[in-house]
Amino acid sequence: MSLSRRGVLAAGGALGALAATAAGTGGAAAAAHGPGHGPGPGRARVRTGFDRLAADGYRLLRGRKVGVVTNPTGVTADVRHIVDVMHPDDRVNLTAVFGPEHGFRGTAQAGGSEGRYDDPATGLPVYDTYLKSGQDLADIFTASGVDTVVFDIQDAGARFYTYIWTLYDCMESAALAGKRLVVLDRPNPVTGRAALGPVLDPAFATFVGRREIAQAHGMTVAELALFFNAEFLHENPVRLEVVTMSGWRRSDFFDDTGLPWVPPSPNMPTPETALVYSGTCLFEGTNLSEGRGTTRPFELLGAEGIDHRWAAAVNALRLPGVAFREAYFAPTFSKFQGKTVGGVQVHVQDREVFDPVRTGIALLVTAKRTWSGFAWRPDNWIDKLTGNTKVRTMIDAGADTDAVVDAWRADLTAFRAKRRRYLRYGG
Repeated sequence: MSLSRRGVLAAGGALGALAATAAGTGGAAAAAHGPGHGPGPGRARVRTGFDRLAADGYRLLRGRKVGVVTNPTGVTADVRHIVDVMHPDDRVNLTAVFGPEHGFRGTAQAGGSEGRYDDPATGLPVYDTYLKSGQDLADIFTASGVDTVVFDIQDAGARFYTYIWTLYDCMESAALAGKRLVVLDRPNPVTGRAALGPVLDPAFATFVGRREIAQAHGMTVAELALFFNAEFLHENPVRLEVVTMSGWRRSDFFDDTGLPWVPPSPNMPTPETALVYSGTCLFEGTNLSEGRGTTRPFELLGAEGIDHRWAAAVNALRLPGVAFREAYFAPTFSKFQGKTVGGVQVHVQDREVFDPVRTGIALLVTAKRTWSGFAWRPDNWIDKLTGNTKVRTMIDAGADTDAVVDAWRADLTAFRAKRRRYLRYGG
């Protein structure tokens, strides 16, 4: 079905505006609060896109041969996996599963996947999508025999969290293969209030940032799908349908939703990890540990030879909503495996005013100034994470935090204006 960039198709029936179908943007589906048990007085639990799809008897998938792109986060409120729920249901013709990085059932570490296999629980064929894109991925969709690809994965809110680029690749490849794509929405765990940080320069496009969005995008996966289809895939848009949530507000953190948290990857164990991740993941681009191999990845940062001076220096900046504790830890894998290192633990004290990206820059600036051993990764991975060379070169030149942040202000302002067209929730 072909629509204009502003076209809208309501799914009808009990869901009303459940689906926004578009060759480009689709229409608004307002978040509403319904009856139920919520996380606080007067609040209903958020109903995910899958919840609403199932409540409508899978009407949107009726008569379609369905494959699902998902991982362990694709669960219901009672933590049953959506594949295990749909597979025995005669109302859905579910015939394939597509696994991203870490795999469908989540058995692989960072940079790994599960490969092609048959799922022991359901017998369904599982196809590996990790690092597949373009015609290669289109060929996988074709070989699977599906006509509709459903995407349901929990995001972490950061540009370099790769599942949103799995979404992008699936959209592009589904269009090439002539398939429909349905996105089932889930909350942005760190709210959808604002976009933060530098906008990717296309010259630095990789799987940790395919296209020009902010480092902390402030959108849900359904909103991103609408954005991608209209802004980046408009020459060959996918036949896109998004199923919005009900009960979610842009100001909601994950613990406001009443939903269970399932780690979307092995080093994203809690919503608190996601809160700092869009800033502290920048330490992947340095010779410091970003806390992988500890129980507090991305909250613990450090290296051999760092002492109390780093925590003192960053605390002296009085960044809003956050404090830093001198910390010592011994990672069980990744950088400094089995060695005791010194550094800081990031303690978010007021998440309403905390800016993770500015905090990440401040930590880089002070680490370089207080530890003589500071170095960027030799491959300049920091440029892929920030999406530009400015952060690295300005810090190397002695710029302070304010100067680095000011360097991306104009690009961020332009992205925020563009982003507003695709937002589907208030609050």
